[in-house]
Amino acid sequence: MNYPIPPDAKRLYPAGVRFLGDGVGLSGGMTIDGYEEAIPRLIPAAERLAKQGAQVISFFGSSITFYKGANFNEELTQKIIKATGLPATTQSNGLVDGLRVANAKRVAVATAYTDIVTERLKIFLQEHGFDVTFAKGLGYERIPEGGATQEILFKLGADAYAKSNKADALVISCGALRTLDLIVPLENETKVPVVSSTPHGLMNGVRMLGISPRAKGFGMVFEKV
Repeated sequence: MNYPIPPDAKRLYPAGVRFLGDGVGLSGGMTIDGYEEAIPRLIPAAERLAKQGAQVISFFGSSITFYKGANFNEELTQKIIKATGLPATTQSNGLVDGLRVANAKRVAVATAYTDIVTERLKIFLQEHGFDVTFAKGLGYERIPEGGATQEILFKLGADAYAKSNKADALVISCGALRTLDLIVPLENETKVPVVSSTPHGLMNGVRMLGISPRAKGFGMVFEKV
């Protein structure tokens, strides 16, 4: 997991789970070069978390795990398992897990990313069997101050869904976006499940511990899982 621990963790799971954090950093921003530069720091970070007593390791950061497609995401997961001997997952797996819980087939996508990175997410979701009917990003390599307010993100998600030809679910992707309090308002607006990087990445990791990841008040997927 990239540090610090997102505040969503304790709001979703206030008891019964201890969250540990370490980081790979992303000094090059949300760009292909930035991801390539950061990836070599993954295994040392995972090994440090294992030494701290982690029982499951989730590599947080959606775009850094989906940018080279489904096979690369799986390779990263397998490398963590091999290095640590622990079960492992990624934040991108959380998006897939959430969409499968929602029983979605056709998906609208809203991201923080540039068109290049948003297109990589579209491909990643298609590789997992989802039909992406519309995708739109905010165009950021780095999120500027005030560039991802709750108002901006709500409008981005609502607009993406409105142009999606009635998709089955809405994805909001980027681990740095604060989306937990937008899930229910966007579900009320769109009438479909909303799946988002950090909340559903946490859900996916907790599920791998063998603990129920269900949480009330944070949308359809958390109520159903």
